[in-house]
Amino acid sequence: MSALLEVQDLRVSFPAGSRRVQPVDGVSFSIARGETVALVGESGSGKSLTSLALLRLVPAPGRIETGASLRLGGADLLALEGEGLRQVRGRRIGMVFQDPMTSLNPVLTVGDQVAETIRAHFPVSGAEARQRAKALLGEVGLGDPAARARQYPHQLSGGMRQRVMIAIALAAEPELLIADEPTSALDVTVQAQILELLDRLRRARHLAVLLITHDLGVVADRADRVLVMYAGKIVEQAPTAALFAAPAHPYTRGLLASLPRLRGPRQPLLAIPGNVPEAAQWPEGCRFRPRCPDAFGSCAGDPPMIAIGPARTALCWLHDPSVGGRPR
Repeated sequence: MSALLEVQDLRVSFPAGSRRVQPVDGVSFSIARGETVALVGESGSGKSLTSLALLRLVPAPGRIETGASLRLGGADLLALEGEGLRQVRGRRIGMVFQDPMTSLNPVLTVGDQVAETIRAHFPVSGAEARQRAKALLGEVGLGDPAARARQYPHQLSGGMRQRVMIAIALAAEPELLIADEPTSALDVTVQAQILELLDRLRRARHLAVLLITHDLGVVADRADRVLVMYAGKIVEQAPTAALFAAPAHPYTRGLLASLPRLRGPRQPLLAIPGNVPEAAQWPEGCRFRPRCPDAFGSCAGDPPMIAIGPARTALCWLHDPSVGGRPR
């Protein structure tokens, strides 16, 4: 499968006193058309900042460092400005943010907000945009879309608002959909409905989807591949089934151990000790080393990215036999 999105050596920096820190530090990955890739990690790992960088929306005074490459369908996203950049945002890449109440305009009906996005990217009349908006609201599973289109965000439930956000993200028929924690504020039943909706739309529209979440359990049956992010770096990449069957990085194993189990004997949930450090306080060498139960001498140095199987890599000394690591 050819890649739609290709990210190479993405680094995002912010000033911190007399120096700059990089909360996103050397991130590389790709996404093919029709593929769902999950970006997983604790809060503070750099996931959302990575997604903003793809849209060139890094908040000031942050910047994308030179040397990075962001390509969408062959187009150089870092070379775009003005109208060219506007045609990517929304038109080629759609974004679903975490909290719809902070993204939706409270004084416009949801139908007008979907129609507004359509008219921003297509030369259509207001009447046609409103008709398309109602069709989109129906496509994302809102019953009686004509009535819903006349309602305001506060009149809808959390799950309905998230469906409206998905409709807005799809309004300009993008090639890539980024969903940043799209289910975190929803109850479990509605979470499943939203994830099923995203998967159905991906198949119907042959979308590429980047699903950002802190919960590996959310992606178990929804993603083709998983990228595990910690302290600004991708520490493991793997096909989903392979990652769940045999996680390679100690951080991934810790995330999986913290998930509740519905089968097997009862056992306490395990927590990873400590917290993700701030970018200005990252330790030398492996950034997970202070929290890692498998750390050994070589972990004081920067770990290499090691291929450990088909389409699998891990940023971990444990998989480097040349230093006496303990592959597992």
